[in-house]
Amino acid sequence: MRPGTGVGIGQLADEFGLAPHVLRHWEACGLLRPPRDGAGRRRYGDAERVRVAVVLRAKEAGLGLEATRALLTRGAPAAQRATLLAQRDMLRERVARARAELELVQCALDCAHEDIAECPRFQELVRERAGVTAADAGRLLSDP
Repeated sequence: MRPGTGVGIGQLADEFGLAPHVLRHWEACGLLRPPRDGAGRRRYGDAERVRVAVVLRAKEAGLGLEATRALLTRGAPAAQRATLLAQRDMLRERVARARAELELVQCALDCAHEDIAECPRFQELVRERAGVTAADAGRLLSDP
């Protein structure tokens, strides 16, 4: 980028719907390195726009700033792959938990019992989680 070209921090932040302090923070974290003009002001060009877009996409994928920095580091494909594998595994775990939660909620919605505490499947799930007997679970669920 030629000196004096590019946009200021406020304009770039506006383009992406961010607050300027977010771009400053990303710079402090090593994710952005905008060139400065003669007066020391940051000037953002196409390269910085691309990096902001990468950071935003990484955030959408659930990556933190440290993991994003690892992805943006050139010359370390093994580190990038390790970061992505760890993120994939974490996302798979999160999806599995969400599916189990959805199954529990759907089970409650589909149950013929008006009071979920009377549902045998719900009682079984509670017993498993609480580590109590069926009699204890039924008694404890009925006590206020």
